[in-house]
Amino acid sequence: MATLNFNRRRFLQYMASGALVAALPESAFTQDYKLNQTPNSAFKADVEIALTAQVTNIPILTGANTRVFKYTGKLLKGPANTLKELPSYLGPVLNFEQGQKVRIFFYNQIPEACVTHWHGMHVPQIMDGHPMYAIDQGAQYVYEFEVRNPAGTNWYHSHTHEVTARQVYQGLAGLITITDEAERKLELPKDEYDIPLIIQDRTFTADNQLHYALSMHQRMQGFLGDTILANGQPNPAIPVKTRAYRLRILNGSNARIYKLGWSDDSPLTAIGTDGGLLEKPQNFPYVMLAPGERLELWADFSGRKPGSELALQTLPYQGFSMDMGRGGMRGGRGGMGMMGDESAQGKEDTIVRFAISEQVSDSPKLPDTLVPMHRFTEKDVTNPDRVVPITIGMHRMTFNLNNRTFDMLDYTNQEKIPVNTLQRIRISNANPGMGGGMGGGMRGGRGGGMMGMGMMMAQPHPIHLHGQQFQILSRKPAYGDNTYAAIKDGFINNGWKDTVLVMPGEEVEIIKPFTDYTGLFLYHCHNLEHEDMGMMRNFFVS
Repeated sequence: MATLNFNRRRFLQYMASGALVAALPESAFTQDYKLNQTPNSAFKADVEIALTAQVTNIPILTGANTRVFKYTGKLLKGPANTLKELPSYLGPVLNFEQGQKVRIFFYNQIPEACVTHWHGMHVPQIMDGHPMYAIDQGAQYVYEFEVRNPAGTNWYHSHTHEVTARQVYQGLAGLITITDEAERKLELPKDEYDIPLIIQDRTFTADNQLHYALSMHQRMQGFLGDTILANGQPNPAIPVKTRAYRLRILNGSNARIYKLGWSDDSPLTAIGTDGGLLEKPQNFPYVMLAPGERLELWADFSGRKPGSELALQTLPYQGFSMDMGRGGMRGGRGGMGMMGDESAQGKEDTIVRFAISEQVSDSPKLPDTLVPMHRFTEKDVTNPDRVVPITIGMHRMTFNLNNRTFDMLDYTNQEKIPVNTLQRIRISNANPGMGGGMGGGMRGGRGGGMMGMGMMMAQPHPIHLHGQQFQILSRKPAYGDNTYAAIKDGFINNGWKDTVLVMPGEEVEIIKPFTDYTGLFLYHCHNLEHEDMGMMRNFFVS
């Protein structure tokens, strides 16, 4: 693993190349690269937390404990409900309120460098968890920020250069909830009726240890485990009463995309997305949830009989997987992607079972409206003549963005964004090809699963943008086949987002604000193997 302690020579090289300019404070580049080791006395924190990344052993499967990386937390100051432990390898749920000033003392006790990213939070560059701020074992980093986000569900996870996928896979992730006054007025289900649900897939060895070894195929499609866990547990059953619940769902997997649906085919009632609550509840036959995305559901178990169960499943769909032996991409029976590969994208499985355990007579009513939302249009964009491109490509068997892979402090002219502006961004997943020259395109075979040679590396990519949440302006698939038709009704396009799934052949336009903070803010694929491969870039906001 490459060291993350930049020395003065490296800093001067970046300055000479023009890559840095004024993106970072000079204090960020001392010879030992020490930064934010002590609290800022001028920052008056309402909440203080000690958060430690450490190595420990946790029971997950029956038998031997599993060695994991785990965030542990201790509340030093603030409301008693700020931290909620989950009985698993996952970090504590951090419960914040809009307007709180939060100080987090992050201690790294794992035997390698680490940095923590506050995914979905609107915070300054120096607090965002950019990989340039990774600290070595035994070091401390002090995060200080005001909670500016509205009520919603975010998360935190490792974001260390080239090892994000492995560190998250080994356990470094946790949920963040935010509340505000507008949400409290809605009287949504709370306390025991507000259930976090973190979905991940893992593979275990015979002695219950996490297996993470990447073949070329797994690097290219992303690592897919053969066991789905909910809140760190396999096949869990959650007891519920005959009333309404709020489910906060995070796809914390490295690469797996879930097609979520109820086992009885009843619709999913969505009340929130990545960036907070929707304007009004919306029903879906299923919801596609890519790595990094969040979904809030209103789950009403009223009228169900005690002793019965309702399961949340991932439904089968035509997965996109490379068939390395055939030089193309093929969907197997049941949407398995690779026939005989039980861990393949698009397989059907049960995520969690809700066991109806008690009959009650009272239940909150689903609100007709939730929170107001100003919908951006092209007329709101600061410079309507400019469209910022994010083009998904490939060169020498490596996915890239805008024909470039990640370089720690690098950005181009088209990645320069004026602060306090509203930008229109076009994300294109048209044809990564092979080294830019396979030609062809996409042709639909039986079931829409066969691909031409030019698209043999075509995959869905969940694109995540750091900083503020954005709105989806439009989705334009470049082709119509059974594969896309079977998933298109599961996209939630009218809420605040920080991650959007872009399918092969698709073009997605978004509108994103860049306000308050200057510096380098990442955008990347949230297929974590792709991110570590270099499918990540910087926006320089100035």
